[in-house]
Amino acid sequence: MSEAHITAGIYRHYKGQRYQVLYCARHSETEEWQVVYRCLYGEFSMWVRPFTLFTQQVRLENGEMVPRFALEIATEFTTASSNRV
Repeated sequence: MSEAHITAGIYRHYKGQRYQVLYCARHSETEEWQVVYRCLYGEFSMWVRPFTLFTQQVRLENGEMVPRFALEIATEFTTASSNRV
């Protein structure tokens, strides 16, 4: 994957909790794109998840397919991986 595109903002996990996507980063060994995000509950801990897993569909118990994380509110950044240092 040459570049990962994701909208920065507030996402809802399919189990109900909300998270803030900050940006994408590349793994130093595999160069796999990762989504960097934080919980919007509890201790507001930071997490990293492979882009492919963050954006995948999951099957609910009733068989319905839904996004693992669904965008609720976009922030000012349109693509998280376009941030340059």
